[in-house]
Amino acid sequence: MAGSRPRRPRPEWLSPTRKEHAVQEKIAVIGAGTMGVGVSHAFAAAGHPVVMLDVSKQALDRAEELISRNIRYYTMLGAPPEPHPGAIMDVITLTTDLEDVADADFVVENVTENWDVKKPLYQQLEAVCKTETVFGVNTSAIPITRIAGLTGRPEQVIGVHFMNPVPLKPLVEVIHGFHTSDETVAFTRELIRGLGKDSLVVEDSPGFVTNRVMMLMVNEAICLLQENVAGAPEIDRLFTECFGHRMGPLATADLIGLDTVLYSLDVLLENFNDPKYRPSTLLRKLVDAGHLGCKSGQGFFSYA
Repeated sequence: MAGSRPRRPRPEWLSPTRKEHAVQEKIAVIGAGTMGVGVSHAFAAAGHPVVMLDVSKQALDRAEELISRNIRYYTMLGAPPEPHPGAIMDVITLTTDLEDVADADFVVENVTENWDVKKPLYQQLEAVCKTETVFGVNTSAIPITRIAGLTGRPEQVIGVHFMNPVPLKPLVEVIHGFHTSDETVAFTRELIRGLGKDSLVVEDSPGFVTNRVMMLMVNEAICLLQENVAGAPEIDRLFTECFGHRMGPLATADLIGLDTVLYSLDVLLENFNDPKYRPSTLLRKLVDAGHLGCKSGQGFFSYA
């Protein structure tokens, strides 16, 4: 199973520290959006061969551009400098062909938070990937056990909730599904450790720990804006200056993507049947208008 896979050669450009800790399993990253870009960057920087898959060549071209730009940007924000920045893209293969992920050891799925999109994808991955491949689900709210039920390998399905921007966040929320094996958990945590990150394992529940709490806070902040209790800058400033948050809830929503926030709240509402998760009408309006936050250039704030 996962623990007995042969290791691939380590790239010569890896630092001695990374060579010591990196395990060179091949990583398939499904989805070339914001999270897919960050996950691909982090694994490639650790020396893993990465295949990034998307249905859109335009999205893949944009992902390549973002990774190349972010190498410099993340260094400015405190990430360790890459000794050979160009080598990161050298170990990433961009593709629109699902067959190219067939020999991956670990899949990180980052597609949109929509069951009608995820369901057929996992059925296709089940048919294409080798039997020992582990499926890492980078979902915001959908239960891991539900996704595992789409496969014939539920013990090899695990939640890997990376935070954005992935290369800068030191902790990953790992979700133990109903059938997830201890071996899968150990294998996944070792991969994460090789990225220079820690992991924390939680049990499966819609939204897990982080998003079950955070989506409520973000949605309530949007309601305050909708009710004209305060403007967006004022709401966020109260959280950054009074509570010491690095970002306010509305800027956080812009970073996540307002469509992802909306999908996540819909999933929580569906699973818990609790009206406290009902999305704000302003949130729905902005998503309908295409104002999705950082990735569209406009959300609660404007982005150049």
